[in-house]
Amino acid sequence: MKIRYVSVSVMLLIAFAIGQVHAEPSTTEQVKTWTRAEWNKARAEFAKDKEKWTSCRKQNRDMKFKGRKRWSFLYDCMKA
Repeated sequence: MKIRYVSVSVMLLIAFAIGQVHAEPSTTEQVKTWTRAEWNKARAEFAKDKEKWTSCRKQNRDMKFKGRKRWSFLYDCMKA
C-alpha cells in the first residue's frame, strides 16, 4: 500500500517538474529581457497609436516605473 502512495507522489513530482521546465515566460516577462533595439522597434509601432501611447506614458509617469519595469508596463498597457 505504501508503495502505491510513493509511486503516485513520484509521478506527481515528475509531472510538476516537467510542467515547470516547459513553461514559457509570459510576454511581459520576456519584455524585461529585450535589447534596446527590440524595445525601440516595439516602441515605434506603439507610437503609431498616438492617443493610447500618450495615455500609457502618462500612467507610467504617475506610477514612476523605471528601466525594464517601465518597458513591461508600457507593453502591457499598449496590448490591453
